[in-house]
Amino acid sequence: MQLPFEIDLKDKVAVITGGGGILCSTFAKALARCGARVAILDLRKQNADAVAEEINAQGGTAIGVEANVLEIDSLNNAKKVVNEKLGPCDILINGAGGNHPKGTTTKEYLFKEDLENKNANIITFFDLDPKGIEFVFNLNFIGTLLPTQVFAKDMVDKKGAVIVNISSMNAFTPLTKIPAYSGAKAAVSNFTQWLAVHMSRVGIRVNAIAPGFFLTDQNRTLLTNPDGSYTERAQKILSQTPMGRFGQSEELIGTLLWLVDEGASGFVNGTVIPVDGGFSAYSGV
Repeated sequence: MQLPFEIDLKDKVAVITGGGGILCSTFAKALARCGARVAILDLRKQNADAVAEEINAQGGTAIGVEANVLEIDSLNNAKKVVNEKLGPCDILINGAGGNHPKGTTTKEYLFKEDLENKNANIITFFDLDPKGIEFVFNLNFIGTLLPTQVFAKDMVDKKGAVIVNISSMNAFTPLTKIPAYSGAKAAVSNFTQWLAVHMSRVGIRVNAIAPGFFLTDQNRTLLTNPDGSYTERAQKILSQTPMGRFGQSEELIGTLLWLVDEGASGFVNGTVIPVDGGFSAYSGV
């Protein structure tokens, strides 16, 4: 990995939830390259361990830790491991999140005939499963709030303490079909602003990155066909992205490093930074 620039994170401890995924594993590697000791938290410990092993093999310091961001006891146990092996948290990246099919409609628009001629293969707004909606909202919003409750206690009055949440372009303009995910990410952006104000007197800065469209393990089957070509939805996304392509995970690193570096962004607080190839700037005309 080649960093766009390097910052000095020596003696800093970074905790990354969802660290086994494509985007957050890239964050972990970048922070480690800058000298941070990195705790990679993931529900699937084998994924977290794999990222940690790669970092350690490159001369960095990292551990994989099993954690469920929806369970406070699991997070407290993870914190004990982190504090014992690496030390208390300085940088918290809340990256755990995702969508669920039960919070997704089949079509972009509601058509009267889909209500009159019921088809089990078509999920309309009226068929959305409340449990699916709840799962998506909890994973993204509660899964940001709870890790912050657990790890931010150690960050109070620490120089350079910073929290970076992962929002989405859905928070600005909701995509069709995924009301639960869009609403949950809007909550993450709002929570970022609220938390920035709340923590401002104890020296913790709070910001968020809102990625545009990146190919990840979670969305790959939605955006690419088995032969590697783009699906209709992917083509529509690209038609609305002025740069005409999906982002690469490494293209988020510069924004992340800027936000976590006190010297570069010490007065930046409560912001949500789009990294979207111009998607949010384009009117479609």
